[in-house]
Amino acid sequence: MASTDTVITPVPRSNENRSTTPNSDVFKSYISSQWADRTDAVPTAREQAPFAAARRARLSALYPGQRLVVPAGRLKQRSNDTDYAFRAHSAFAHLTGWGADAEPGAVLVLEPTAAGHEATLYFREAAGRDSDEFYANAEIGEFWIGPRPSIEQVSADLGLAVRGIAELESVLRSVDSETLVVRGADPEFTEEVDEARLRFAADKVLSMNASDSPFSLEVNAEHDPDKQLARDLSELRLVKDSYEIEQMRLAVAATGRGFDDVISDLPRSSTHQRGERLVEGVFNTRARVDGNAVGYDTIAASGPHACILHWTRNDGPVVPGDMILLDAGVELDSYYTADITRTLPVNGSFSEVQRRVYDAVLEAADAAFAVVRPGIVFREVHAAAMAVIARRTAEWGMLPVTAEEALQPENGHHRRYMVHGTSHHLGLDVHDCAQARREMYMDGVIEAGMVFTIEPGLYFQSDDLTVPAEYRGIGVRIEDDIVVTADGAENLSAAIPRTAADVETWIATLTS
Repeated sequence: MASTDTVITPVPRSNENRSTTPNSDVFKSYISSQWADRTDAVPTAREQAPFAAARRARLSALYPGQRLVVPAGRLKQRSNDTDYAFRAHSAFAHLTGWGADAEPGAVLVLEPTAAGHEATLYFREAAGRDSDEFYANAEIGEFWIGPRPSIEQVSADLGLAVRGIAELESVLRSVDSETLVVRGADPEFTEEVDEARLRFAADKVLSMNASDSPFSLEVNAEHDPDKQLARDLSELRLVKDSYEIEQMRLAVAATGRGFDDVISDLPRSSTHQRGERLVEGVFNTRARVDGNAVGYDTIAASGPHACILHWTRNDGPVVPGDMILLDAGVELDSYYTADITRTLPVNGSFSEVQRRVYDAVLEAADAAFAVVRPGIVFREVHAAAMAVIARRTAEWGMLPVTAEEALQPENGHHRRYMVHGTSHHLGLDVHDCAQARREMYMDGVIEAGMVFTIEPGLYFQSDDLTVPAEYRGIGVRIEDDIVVTADGAENLSAAIPRTAADVETWIATLTS
């Protein structure tokens, strides 16, 4: 990585104590001269632009007369003067259609009008080559990160009105008590909005006569308008449009190719002391080749590590005779991500006990899938899987009660071996729609167009004395991505082998 020396246009975390950036007038004049003219093409609107416009219209109908502010967010510090790769806030991406190419610091504002809202995107447009930003600003300068698009290009690309970031100041001057902001996306900008709202409130108080109704500066803890906005933005994503569903298909297909890559590399990864790292790296390479990145930290959990639900350290060996649980998903440039888990016998063949556990988990997954259709309550999917988990663990002598007794709400003994839920919504976030109300999510009615996972598992810890010795250290999860159809459901990841026999054939084919 090139050295981030002192910048002439200051940026956060600049290192002025080790400056070597030229600063003479001669240099400034010379670096600003003799550049070829650019003919930056203005693109046609991207495929998702009309879908994003429809989403904004739905949001507009929920908030007549209120200004809505949705920041993309800014770069987040990794260490000293280095940052994590930028990822725009999911609500911003959903409403603009701007994904992996979104610009840090951008803000979408929905300004209320008589007809609804007028949407305007504010972002820091490219600076001219006559500015010191061009060569000296390590955060946004073209010499450091490459050229940024123009206002005209972004406007045409997204089908949105676009203005320069400097004009965002006029929005802050217009902020009133009815202005809402997506909190957490950009804490620094949110603080500016909060201060503007307080100024408005203070001015309102000063302008009121003593006989007027009091104007409160306090936030009603039971009705936080910003929190309600975040909730509504989550709930808008519960049912996917046709563009989103197609993106999910593409993300699942890319993830399937990543699993193929991992299996093909098992002969190598199974000989390395940190084989899990090799598995992770192979899959992550596919994510960068076919998408933007991984949708979440890859779980490459071999042997007893598979019993650790979110094992992302991935620093153990991949030992023949063990199984490896691979929970991974490719995130596309649009930010839509898959979330798939397969549990694979490292040497290509399940042992008798491994297959018994695997088949029980598959049975639970199939039972959950069988109940999915519009009109049922979301938690019924989990209940169907749990009935199988309770029955099988009772049959194996692990429960102190019958399966029926374990399933009673006041009991739940079987949950010792599967403490997580069976399903979560999926889309722009791996755990999508997380701020939706319970009555819309876990207790919500399933609708066509919803996309969620089905992922039962069984995890028998190595030191769990309730488990017969032959089962200890075995962890299995099978996870698929499901889209609800008009009369049932489709398993988007059904092409990725699922049965024990098919998994063995899959491994044999790719490693022979």
